[in-house]
Amino acid sequence: MATEIELKLALPASAARTLAGHPLLAGVVPSRHRLLNTYYDTPDLALKARRIALRFRKKGWQWLLTVKSAEPASGGLALRSEWEVAATPGTWTFAHIDQPALREFLEDAAPRLEPVFTTHFQRTAWTLSYGDSLVELALDRGRIESASRHTPICEVELELLSGAIGDLFALAKALQASLPLRPSAASKAERGYAQFLDEPPRPCKARLQPLDPDATPSQAFRQIALACLEQLQRNEAGVIQGTDPEFVHQARVALRRLRSAIKVFAPALPADFATAWSQAWQTLAAALGEARNWDVLVNETLPPLQAAFPDHRPLARLAAAAHRQSREAHAMVARLLRMAEYPRLLTEFTASLYALPNDGNDQPLPDFAIDQLTRRARQAKRLARQHAALTAEERHRMRLAFKKLRYTLEFFASLLPRRRLGAYLAALAQLQDELGLINDHATAAELVEKVLGERYQGPILGWIAGRHALLVEELPESLDTWLAQRNPWKRR
Repeated sequence: MATEIELKLALPASAARTLAGHPLLAGVVPSRHRLLNTYYDTPDLALKARRIALRFRKKGWQWLLTVKSAEPASGGLALRSEWEVAATPGTWTFAHIDQPALREFLEDAAPRLEPVFTTHFQRTAWTLSYGDSLVELALDRGRIESASRHTPICEVELELLSGAIGDLFALAKALQASLPLRPSAASKAERGYAQFLDEPPRPCKARLQPLDPDATPSQAFRQIALACLEQLQRNEAGVIQGTDPEFVHQARVALRRLRSAIKVFAPALPADFATAWSQAWQTLAAALGEARNWDVLVNETLPPLQAAFPDHRPLARLAAAAHRQSREAHAMVARLLRMAEYPRLLTEFTASLYALPNDGNDQPLPDFAIDQLTRRARQAKRLARQHAALTAEERHRMRLAFKKLRYTLEFFASLLPRRRLGAYLAALAQLQDELGLINDHATAAELVEKVLGERYQGPILGWIAGRHALLVEELPESLDTWLAQRNPWKRR
């Protein structure tokens, strides 16, 4: 088994010709190959379900059978297990697979394998020394085909042949200085399956990360941060296309989780890391927050208002302005994602994650997790027990405290006993949802005043205030339910 380490970067077709003339490639003679790849799976896509890619590749006169693990790429970097052997098309041989369970699975699946999609592309590859490493820089141009559908391929792959991962990122940053290269999360195989299934992009939600209890806090942070980056990247296209406001919501969640993770793990990270990287994402986070606020007003607050006051003329003015503001806020986020600074930020941040020392904190990860959870829970409990006397601003701080606690709990969920975690997390989620609705109504009142003016005192604000007050009255029950829960973590 080999481990393939490559950085995948999307490149607009209009800029592909510029790559060959880049100064870094001066004097390096490229190789060129036409590559025909046919990917196989069972009728029920059992390989896809197990994140396995299986293909026959024709390279010149040679045929190669390749099996790859299909782990997602975060920040464009993929570390995948790969098994490759010369073979005859249609003849399945898996003797070279050195993982018995995987080999047995493929041998059992072999009688049912059938072609799913193909990729055709020309690969122009340069092998160059960069830093202390040897890197293959490949430009792939072609298409993915399945049935009558096809999509173009135009991407750069930087594969580490020998040396350090840091040199891959340094090379990528040098290329990004003059080329519009964007880190890509989806492999050709993933794109091929999406085309085969005719699946449009869907909003990507956060997934809980199974942490190794023997990992260091720094290693755990890297894993969590990369998962946040993947979630952000997988919502990029939907945000830019503006097809569904849920893409904006999930991109915002990804950044909020990332910034929370930076704060949670700050004691285990270099002193300046947390400050520098929390601020680096601030502009995009603020733009996503603004877009999300208008989306909530348009899609959740306005419909019941319009049903309650169908003939209220200021409401029509509010609706028109809110839709316009929502479109403008979405356009601002899309502009930020299209700017050259955004893919450079992705590359720089991913590089910084892999540059982190693995042993930055001697504390065992389970103990570190308990310390952080205890601290977050203590802050939330202090505010929860005082809820009757809290001002609106203090209630907002309480909402943020619970949000941070929930994120922290989700980060470390795999280290906690399941029998305790379920009820605690359910009570916390219910409480956070109620606090979120309270905040949505407070934000809605601010946006109404922004559009209709501070002098407006009509029924819209009264309706919002009434809903807000009702939610605040119901809050103590959810707070008491959560306060009655036992912490699902304890010292060993």
